[in-house]
Amino acid sequence: MSNIGLIIEERSRDIGDFLVGRLIPFRKKRMIGPFIFIDHMGPTKLGPTKYMDVDQHPHIGLSTLTFMLEGEIMHEDSIGTKQLIQPGSVNWMTAGKGVSHSERTPKNLRNGSEFIAHGYQIWVALPKDLEDVAPDFHHMKGAELPKWEEGSAKFTLIAGEGYGQKSPVPTYSSLFMVEIKNADTFALNINGKLKGEIGICIVKGSIAACGETVGKGNILVSKVEDTCDITLNPNSHLLLFGGEPFPEERYIYWNYVSSSKEKIEEAKKAWKNKSFPMMENDTSYVPLPN
Repeated sequence: MSNIGLIIEERSRDIGDFLVGRLIPFRKKRMIGPFIFIDHMGPTKLGPTKYMDVDQHPHIGLSTLTFMLEGEIMHEDSIGTKQLIQPGSVNWMTAGKGVSHSERTPKNLRNGSEFIAHGYQIWVALPKDLEDVAPDFHHMKGAELPKWEEGSAKFTLIAGEGYGQKSPVPTYSSLFMVEIKNADTFALNINGKLKGEIGICIVKGSIAACGETVGKGNILVSKVEDTCDITLNPNSHLLLFGGEPFPEERYIYWNYVSSSKEKIEEAKKAWKNKSFPMMENDTSYVPLPN
């Protein structure tokens, strides 16, 4: 995923135990645990003439997490990966010292029909001592992810650890990402279930928190560990994410994340000079922004 134009939502507001905004980073909260960027794709209608084609672009210092709700994406990268991601499965690519990749609508969906593309593409910063690891890639099918139910709510642990479960996605720091879908009104118990900072992304429906109703498209960030009660209104869909924050600041430039401005400058030069790790069978190239 290419963060070609990073849009920072400035209209964050304070409702008590939570900050509320549209995406991260936003002004009052740059990261939630190690999560540094969230891009909500769609839902958007694609085909028969409009498709997703994100050309080859670079990353350093992070892992990308792609989670689709509808539609499919073909991921290819400079370490030789070619992996189709379908709804409910996870693509986890660690850029480390440097990787290039592309994301495109697969050939099987370019058949003249229309379809919906909807999902989340997320950046997770790497710990400082692991920012230069060798790049790698892992794909986990939805059936491999821990799932459980509480009342009318269905839970899936997408990545990390939480609620006494552990996802098989190979993360590099203390974090969690949990999907929750509920049919009826559901009182969500977070206390003692998750470690670190907590973000709540409302995909569908709404929640009641601190005496206010917050609807889809918003992200809430808990300011305290012992949060106020959260109630999911009927037929809602949430993503909980977060974890232990890093002690050092992280810098973002375009698709690069690092604790070092110097490393970002080096990566900028390498991409401009095309000495960055490149894909073998893809000549596409997204230029460095001015």
